[in-house]
Amino acid sequence: MSIIIKDQADIAAMRTACRLAAEVLDYITPYVQTGVTTNTLDKLCHDYMVDVQGAIPAPLNYAPPGHAPYPKSICTSINHQICHGIPSDKPLKKGDIVNIDITVIKDGWHGDTSRMFMVGGESQASIAARRLCRISYEAMWHGILQVKPGARLGDVGHAIQTFSENNGCSVVREFCGHGIGRGFHEEPQVLHYGKPGTLDMLKPGMIFTIEPMINAGRRDIKESNDGWSIVTKDRSLSAQWEHTVLVTPTGYEVLTLSPDTNPPPLNTKYSFVQFFKSVTSKISFFEIVILSSKFFISDTFFSFIFGNILLLIDEK
Repeated sequence: MSIIIKDQADIAAMRTACRLAAEVLDYITPYVQTGVTTNTLDKLCHDYMVDVQGAIPAPLNYAPPGHAPYPKSICTSINHQICHGIPSDKPLKKGDIVNIDITVIKDGWHGDTSRMFMVGGESQASIAARRLCRISYEAMWHGILQVKPGARLGDVGHAIQTFSENNGCSVVREFCGHGIGRGFHEEPQVLHYGKPGTLDMLKPGMIFTIEPMINAGRRDIKESNDGWSIVTKDRSLSAQWEHTVLVTPTGYEVLTLSPDTNPPPLNTKYSFVQFFKSVTSKISFFEIVILSSKFFISDTFFSFIFGNILLLIDEK
């Protein structure tokens, strides 16, 4: 299967689907609390997608070759679960870390994104868990910042792998990002490791996910008995964030944006300028104010002052 280049109409449809996926994560955030079950979170997300957004939860009954149909509408991967965790009746505990992975289908187009949550708040998570969540988020952004026409997918994977391993973590290799559009999983495969200058060249109109799975321990994995959930073989913690990204004529656009989307991390050089340009074209003025306030009360503000202000002046 070849890589599908999206035209302007396709991109507009993908912006809508991806925004809706991000908004599901905004909606579910206050419900991720100690004592709640992931089945409850699944039901809330399902009803929001279907009844409020008029969308379809893509994971429900999804059945790639060799798998039984996936039985739920979202994936919830807790602590040492790497990905594809099936929601259950087991209550979340204070200090758990959980990845919630959302994919919606709107008018035939898929939007795919995920975030990490710390149950009970960041103060309740262990130092190791907080560090892993931060490193995995920054690793994703190191990959995103490589995206531009003429770059290669190996550049994306190399940036993620180098950053993660330099911070003492490992990168899962058996699962990767993917092209996305009318299909849930399209070409290309987006490896989160590799050598710069290798693999497919990026071209405007390509849309794919970047979703590195980062382990605190070794990268080795094991499949659970449910046929879907993947866990770390050494039972070390694992964390993952995911954005859907468009290759533009001048760089990248993150499509999975919403008012509660996390701003780019402190050490991703100049990324806030590109991020802010993406946001302002897709959400209301009121939502821009909310998102900007999150940025200006974070450490990222100081990076903006000393790094981005010069770039903004240059662009005038």
